[in-house]
Amino acid sequence: MSKRHRIDVGDSVSKRSSTKQNCFDLQSPYLFVREEDRDKRHDKDNNIEKSRIPSSASLAMAQHAAVAATFPKTSTINPFTGMPYTPRYHTLLSKRINLPVWEYKEKFIDTMNKNQTLVLVGETGSGKTTQIPQWCLEWVRARYAKKGVACTQPRRVAAMSVAARVAEEMDVGLGQEVGYSIRFEDCTSSKTILKYMTDGMLLREAMSDPLLENYGVVMLDEAHERTLATDILMGLLKEVAKQRPDLKIIVMSATLDAGKFQTYFDNAPLMTVPGRTHPVEIFYTPEPERDYMEAAIRTVLQIHMCEEGEGDVLLFLTGQEREVESLGPDVGELKCIPLYSTLPPNLQQRIFEPPPPKRTNGAIGRKVVVSTNIAETSLTIDGVVFVIDPGFAKQKVYNPRIRVESLLVTAISKASSQQRAGRAGPPETLMRALELLNYLAAIDDDGELTELGSMMAEFPLDPQLAKMVIASCDYNCSNEILSVTAMLSGNNESCDPSLW
Repeated sequence: MSKRHRIDVGDSVSKRSSTKQNCFDLQSPYLFVREEDRDKRHDKDNNIEKSRIPSSASLAMAQHAAVAATFPKTSTINPFTGMPYTPRYHTLLSKRINLPVWEYKEKFIDTMNKNQTLVLVGETGSGKTTQIPQWCLEWVRARYAKKGVACTQPRRVAAMSVAARVAEEMDVGLGQEVGYSIRFEDCTSSKTILKYMTDGMLLREAMSDPLLENYGVVMLDEAHERTLATDILMGLLKEVAKQRPDLKIIVMSATLDAGKFQTYFDNAPLMTVPGRTHPVEIFYTPEPERDYMEAAIRTVLQIHMCEEGEGDVLLFLTGQEREVESLGPDVGELKCIPLYSTLPPNLQQRIFEPPPPKRTNGAIGRKVVVSTNIAETSLTIDGVVFVIDPGFAKQKVYNPRIRVESLLVTAISKASSQQRAGRAGPPETLMRALELLNYLAAIDDDGELTELGSMMAEFPLDPQLAKMVIASCDYNCSNEILSVTAMLSGNNESCDPSLW
C-alpha cells in the first residue's frame, strides 16, 4: 500500500468568514459615526471625517454591538453565573457564528424535536463537537430541571480540550457547569450539566444508572471510530431508548458512511453539515517510500523553504519517541511542538501558540505540530495549512491465543486517511474474551456474572489487573500490588518533562 502526503493548501481560516451573510464589516465608518454622533450631538459642525476614526474602546464596543445585533434575543447576563458576559465571551461568539455548523441550528433543533435519535455527519472543522452539545443543553434546560447532556469522545485528550473550550465559550469555569470525566480524573461538580467524557466512562456510569436518568441528551461523538466501548454503548442506548422515550440520542460521525448507524437505530434521520469552506488539494507520492520518517521530514523542509505563503504544518507520525529525536536537531528555524496522549495537559496547549514571527529579511516562521493520531478527531488547530500523512499508525492488537495486547505499526487504508476508522474484532476474539473471564471466575459456565465478577466490574481496570487487586487481600500484599497496578494502568511518567 502506497504512502501518502496529504497537503491542505486551501485558503486560511480568516478568509472563510468573509463569505458569511451575518458578518459585520468593522471597518465600516457607519458603526463609529453612530457611536460618535450619540456622544457629540451638540457638536454637529465637527469634521465628519474625524468622527469616523475609531478608537480602541469604540472598536471593542462596536464588536460587542455587532454580536448583539446578530442575536437580538441574547441577554447580557450569563444565565449560568448570574454575571454579565465578559468581553472574551463576545469575542468567541463572533468566531462561533462563522462556523459552518452555525447556520444549521434551527434545522437541528427541529429535527431533534421530531425524532428520538438523530445521526449527524459533519466534516472535520465544522464545529459540531463544540456547538451541538451547547444547543442540546439549551434544549434540555428548557424542558428539564435536573437533567444534563453527556457527550462521549474516543480519546481522553479530546474530552479534556473540548470541555475547556466549551467552558470558555459559555463563559463558565471548567469543572462547574461544564466538565469532563476520564479514567482516574473527574473534573465535574454538582453544578455540571454538560459533561464530556470518554465512552468508557459513560459505560461505567450506566452500570450504576442503567437508564441514564441523569441525562436528557446523550451524544456519541466520532462514532465512526468504532471502539469497543462505543459499540457497547450503541447497543445499550438502543435498549434504553425503548424505556425512556424522553431521552434524545445524537450519533455524530465525520465520515459519510452513516447508513449503518441509521439502519441500526431504526432508520433514524440523517443530517449532513459541511466542514470545509475552502478547497483542499490532496497529493500522493507516486511510489511507496522506503523510509516514511525520512520522507516526512523532507516534505516538511520542502514546504518550509519553497512555499511562499504563510501557514503551519501538521505532521502525523506513529509514536512519541521518534518524533522528538528525529525532528529536534534538523528543523532549524521551525518551531516544533509534539502532541501525544501522555503529554501533560499544560504542554498540550502549546499547539495553540502562534507561529514564530517573520525575520527581518521576510522569511516566514512556521509551527510544525508533530502528532500521533490523537489530532485526527475533535481537535482543530487554527493556522494549519499543510497536513502530511505518511499513512501509518500504531494500533493495539489483541492476540487471543496468548491473551496479550501489543502495539503494531500498521498501514492505514485510503478511506482511513480521511478519518481513521476502527474495525470490529473477529468472532474468535469474542470467544477468547469469554474464556478469559471464565478462567478468572468472573463469569460461570452459563455466562452469568459471578459475585467476584461483580466486584471486578467496579474497578476501571483490565480483568486480569482487577482480579489481581482483589486477590492481593488474601496474600497481604495489597500495597505492592496497587503500586504495580498503578504503573501498568497509568501514563508513563518518565515521559513527563517536568519530572526530568
